[in-house]
Amino acid sequence: QVRLEESGGGPVQAGGSLRLSCAASGYTYSRYRSCCMGWFRQDQGKPREEIARIDRYDRTTYAESVKGRFTISRDNAMNILYLQMNSLKPEDTAMYYCAADRPPESCLVLTMTGPRYEYNYRGQGTQVTVSS
Repeated sequence: QVRLEESGGGPVQAGGSLRLSCAASGYTYSRYRSCCMGWFRQDQGKPREEIARIDRYDRTTYAESVKGRFTISRDNAMNILYLQMNSLKPEDTAMYYCAADRPPESCLVLTMTGPRYEYNYRGQGTQVTVSS
């Protein structure tokens, strides 16, 4: 049974940094290493926003809203996914979710969303609140 658990969220002032972690269990090393993983966020009353993904070759893609400020990375030995968030803005306030295992052809194309391209697994989320 695959399980994803996020941590590292919390309150922060604008301009500050946070690092989110996502620990994955239930994966073998080879399966974890080969799957597409990502982060998305959702604030109350707003649509879900895909913000970063990383593929099996450690290639990454980012939403324009976070490009240059956020960095996604993975530690395959520990089965942990990270999201380093710098220069945080109040508009980054949201619940942040990590997710895993989506069709590989959709991994680096953030606009490929919907039922056909959904992740197989997602965590419960961690709240990030940025104050001005």
